[in-house]
Amino acid sequence: MSYKPRPGEIPTNPGVYRFRDADGRVLYVGKAKNLRARLSNYFAPLHTLHERTRRMVLSAASVEWTVVPTDVDSLQLEYQWIKEFDPPFNVRYRDDKSYPFMAVTLGDEAPRVLVTRNRKIRGAKYFGPYPKVWAVHETIDLMIKVFPIRTCSDASYKKAMQSGRPCFPGQIGRCGGPCSGRVTIEEHRAIVEDFVAFMAGGDQRFTKDVTARMRAAAAAMDYEAAAVYRDRLQAIDAVLNKSALVLAEDTDADLFGIAEDELAAAVQHFVIRGGRVRGVRASTIEKELDISGADLVDQVIQRTYGNASGADIPRQVLVPALPEDAAELTEWLRERRGKNVSIQVAQRGGKADLMKTATLNAQQALMVHKTRRTSDYVARTRALTDLQEALGLEEAPLRIECFDVSHLGGTNVVASMVVFEDGLPRKDQYRSFSVAETTDDTDSIHQVLTRRLAYLDRPEPDAEVAGDGTAPKRPRFAYRPQLLVVDGGQPQVQAAERALRDAGHEEIALCGIAKRLEEVWLPGEEYPVILPRTSEALYLLQRLRDEAHRFAITHQRKRRRRDIQSVLAEVPGLGDARIRALLRHFGSVTALRGATEEQIAELPGIGPKLAASIRAHLSGG
Repeated sequence: MSYKPRPGEIPTNPGVYRFRDADGRVLYVGKAKNLRARLSNYFAPLHTLHERTRRMVLSAASVEWTVVPTDVDSLQLEYQWIKEFDPPFNVRYRDDKSYPFMAVTLGDEAPRVLVTRNRKIRGAKYFGPYPKVWAVHETIDLMIKVFPIRTCSDASYKKAMQSGRPCFPGQIGRCGGPCSGRVTIEEHRAIVEDFVAFMAGGDQRFTKDVTARMRAAAAAMDYEAAAVYRDRLQAIDAVLNKSALVLAEDTDADLFGIAEDELAAAVQHFVIRGGRVRGVRASTIEKELDISGADLVDQVIQRTYGNASGADIPRQVLVPALPEDAAELTEWLRERRGKNVSIQVAQRGGKADLMKTATLNAQQALMVHKTRRTSDYVARTRALTDLQEALGLEEAPLRIECFDVSHLGGTNVVASMVVFEDGLPRKDQYRSFSVAETTDDTDSIHQVLTRRLAYLDRPEPDAEVAGDGTAPKRPRFAYRPQLLVVDGGQPQVQAAERALRDAGHEEIALCGIAKRLEEVWLPGEEYPVILPRTSEALYLLQRLRDEAHRFAITHQRKRRRRDIQSVLAEVPGLGDARIRALLRHFGSVTALRGATEEQIAELPGIGPKLAASIRAHLSGG
């Protein structure tokens, strides 16, 4: 990598770094306690990097860093830059918008409570989400018996205030806003504040207060008032019983259950106030780089509390694993909250049991996230239909073939072909290609597609049934695709278009998906097609591209290992252990041929004499 910093250039201070592409776009933002130690990991031999990390460093054209005084400062700067630049290789969150919330519109003159899935109401305070819409309505019905706040729409409220007649909910006792004439706007605001405090976890204070008033009314023989307070207590108990008491009554905490695989993760955020689960927030994460579970916890905490007010940050944050910079994260949260905050791993007791529940929910959510898009017939149909419309195809592409080229510094060039039918992979029809001589990726694409398309013109097998009663098999590659996808942008699409034209198969549709902005390129078009991030069609193309890339890398590694082992096995005195050491260090026979005797001799167990033998053997070969 030409932009690799020189030894000693990178400081050992804490700081934040950015990888940029040739156009200056920020690809990835990260933080480090020691910039030199962290960045050196990205400039390790390419074959040792995870495939997505390798893709990022090869897409980048420069790296820059900013030194900061403390690790806490690096947290803040990293969060700001991720929000500002939205780097494509940082983890991406998708909030689960399928659950309804209870919202209190504190920004209104007379705030109201409503059920909504809209998380962008200005000035609103949200509670939940709830698993079912009826559960929110039932909670509101119970709560307005204790806290008679407005439930009518803004239009009904405005009409009632102008006419002087209460709104319909007010007439039947389901709205206690100012339009009913029972309270003033100031008194209503005070009731709303009590309602918000109760829902945020202050139920003990209200229970004690209502109990005291009920007893005082009974002592004064005001039994009607005592009955009203009794009904309010029952309503409070009914609301509280909807949320099981899982921890001590004074526990205020946020608990995060996480389930992950190589490509995605699901997060279940349990909001615990007053020892009870007040709500569950769900999100899924798309991981562009291979990160550990502890690093994922770090990102989740930053994302959750980056824009949170001090009142939304609890005393405890319970996580499945402590991130490396847990002390700095704790200090960052303490500064935002203005009070002490602790980050802990739930190891035993009620907290550990609740963590198991949250993790189980996260595992189920991850499974649903993956299977909903791959196995669900409706989702697959939508993806194919959306792709047909976006690319202007006459019919939905029921068979799609995707091609990717992989190489190591211009050597060991291989290509892969993966096949999806009806939106599902057909691994029995995957193929790999070796490219002996090529000038660049576009030439490789042209060669591979030319070889693949040649099979379409071979004659069909004789239709007669064989002597054993079995029908003749179709030759490999005989099935015609409706759509070809190449990994790359406009140059790769042009090379593929030339191969289709040369083969006389211009009736087959073609597109390319570029990694930089996930744009889709069509032949002859000056500008790409931009699919929405949430599009099922884009998700299908990404799965095709990633699967083709994975299959190409797998084939390249097997071939490289086989080639280098076969060549080195002929060197006298070189056993399997030393061959594996050379394989790990140099990665290919070509790279080893370019090494000097001194560089070869640096490896443990290989002295100058053996290095000279290896060099002589490779030069002669």
